[in-house]
This record gives sequence, C-alpha cells and structure tokens, in this order.
Amino acid sequence: MKHSRRDWLKLSALSTLAGYFFLRFPGKLFAKGTDKSEVILIRDKEVLKNDGNPDKRILSDMMDKAVTTLTGINNSSDAWKSIIKPDDIVGIKSNEWGHLPTPKALEEILKERVSDAGIKDQNISVRDRGVLKDPVFQKSTALINVRPLRTHNWSGVGTLLKNYIVFTDKPWTYHPDTCADLAKLWKLPEVAGKTRLNILVMLTPLFHGTGPHHFNKEYIWKYNGLLVGFDPVAVDSIGVRILENKRKEYFSEERPLNPPAKHILLADTRHKLGNANPEKINLVSIGWKEKILL
Repeated sequence: MKHSRRDWLKLSALSTLAGYFFLRFPGKLFAKGTDKSEVILIRDKEVLKNDGNPDKRILSDMMDKAVTTLTGINNSSDAWKSIIKPDDIVGIKSNEWGHLPTPKALEEILKERVSDAGIKDQNISVRDRGVLKDPVFQKSTALINVRPLRTHNWSGVGTLLKNYIVFTDKPWTYHPDTCADLAKLWKLPEVAGKTRLNILVMLTPLFHGTGPHHFNKEYIWKYNGLLVGFDPVAVDSIGVRILENKRKEYFSEERPLNPPAKHILLADTRHKLGNANPEKINLVSIGWKEKILL
C-alpha cells in the first residue's frame, strides 16, 4: 500500500512524539521527584580531532560528566560504582557497522570505567556480533548498550532498541512491519533486566540514506555529542528528534524518515518499555549549545 506524503508526516510525528505511560523500571531511572525519564545530552566542540576520530581525553570527560549528572553523584568513580557492582559480569554491547561503528576510544573508556568499578578483566567483554556465543555475555548480569545513531533501511533508524537484535538467532523474525516490535528483544532472557546504561553516540550521526547499507559522507555531520540515559526509549526518542531536525535543516523542508521509526513509538505504547513522549522526558543539556537542533 502506498502512503501519501501527509501519511509519512503523520507517522514520523508519531514516532518521535510517541505515547504516554510510566516506565516499568526501578525508581532511580526517573528524574528526581518525577515520573519522567532523564536523558543527558552532552556536547563538546573540540571532541573530534582533525582526522575525524574522537579525542579520548575529552570523550572520557564527557562520559564521566554525563554519568555524574544522570546519577546525581558528583564523584565520577562513585557514580560509575552506583551503576556497576563488583560482583557483576558485564557485557558492553557495541556496534561494528563498518561505515559508522562505535568509536574504539569509547569502547576503551567504558571498559576502563567498568574495570575501575571492581570488575575483573575476565568478566568484561566488548562485542557486537557473536554475543550469544561469548562466555561473558552468556553469564552477564549487567549490560551497557552503546551505538551510533544512523538512518536504517528497514527500521527507519538504527537505535539503542535495535542494537540488541544480535541477542536472537532469528533476527529476521523482528523485521516485519518496519521492525515494529524491536522492543520484544528487551524481554529475551539474555537481556531482560540487565541493561544498566544506554549511550547513543551522536558524534557524527548519519541523517539520510537510501537502500540497504547505504552510506554517504555528505549525510553525516559533526554534532559532537552523546545521549546518555537509563531509559533506551527516551534516549532514542531524543536522538530521532535531533535527526529529523537536521533533515529539515539540510533539505529545507520536512523530510520524514522513510520508513518511519515507529518501533520507538511502539516500544512505548505497545510494549511499555520506556517513555518516548517529550513531556515524559527530562532532557538535561551540558556543554556546547550551538546548532543543538532541539
């Protein structure tokens, strides 16, 4: 069935605004004294070096500031220890898509922070594909979910929600209806209740693409940011809002995602996984404000 441009606009608006409900997670995931999910946006104008790679020192500082702000604990070491416990077995779920992978520097930083929290090296693994056969992920008690944001031919956008697709040996069963039910992945026994932190990498997001695995450097830009939160739906919702505002700026018109990223909406309204409605999200912005696109 063909959709009119107006239909795509409506679907796109729904996917970014989403529905209303309460997050079914422990109380600490909410902004203090509210029922809102807290999302930290941190940006630094100098985080990307001339070669396009992140400066690890600056990126490390950004990550620590995001975690201290999110937890409300001023000491960064204590903040990380409030998320990761010494007896945890930790899988850092990365993303290795060749054109726009999770930066190695960020993987290293996360592994260092987990180690500093008291986790032995043999109980830490950083991986994308192959997690089902990885002994650390098989025994994991805690997951850190980290990936770059990009447009995606099947789901509209590659999100934190979609980053867990490799936890099933039948990923194609999540593809129907533009990957509408990706939130079901978060109920798999390998995943359920384990995610301690979600990090959507917004250093150089990909805001447009056509066809499977499409990549064009023209459609990335230096946003120089990270989105961090306990609620993956809320983080993804803010990320998509930034992406769509960039598309509008670049194309000088409304250019809805095609297909629409409705899996974010349905993670909210159908699967009760997290908050996607902006009125249910407490967004805290730290650092560089120029062209923030919010």
